[in-house]
Amino acid sequence: MAIFTSYLRIILLISGVLAGIQLPGFVDQYGKSLQAHMIESERSLNEFRDEAEKFFDGSIEELIAHYQASDDRVFQEGGQSISAIYQRNQLLEQAFRSFSKNSWSAYQQAFFTPVEDIQREVRSSFSYTVKLNPGAILFGLVSGLLLAVFGELIVRLLARPFRQSQHN
Repeated sequence: MAIFTSYLRIILLISGVLAGIQLPGFVDQYGKSLQAHMIESERSLNEFRDEAEKFFDGSIEELIAHYQASDDRVFQEGGQSISAIYQRNQLLEQAFRSFSKNSWSAYQQAFFTPVEDIQREVRSSFSYTVKLNPGAILFGLVSGLLLAVFGELIVRLLARPFRQSQHN
């Protein structure tokens, strides 16, 4: 039984290290995807910003309100489209600012408060990589150690009733 638990401990450690090394790569890919979406959103909004600058002292909100207040249904729907592009841009800019604050906020956003469609996109196209920078190595080793310790505790807790019955 001791050999089995030793191998289980090694397997858990290696699994934790490999999983932990993947997390920084996922966060990096999430951040790059978030930035790419934000840049694309900026490009989509630029034409309307020029129009807002020309007619409404740069206020995109006034441009949207002008479109939506029109009697022409085409302009009203155009205002809704501009509003959707503008809101998406605001969401992406805020998310990218939050992501870029520090390493912890990048991890927090990528895993706990992501832009859902971007996280889903990254998850579906994630390319497993081993990014061996100091942060990834440290993250991997800590993950491996935690998984090995957690696994050891589970095995000991599960084995406790058997050991007690052997002593009786």
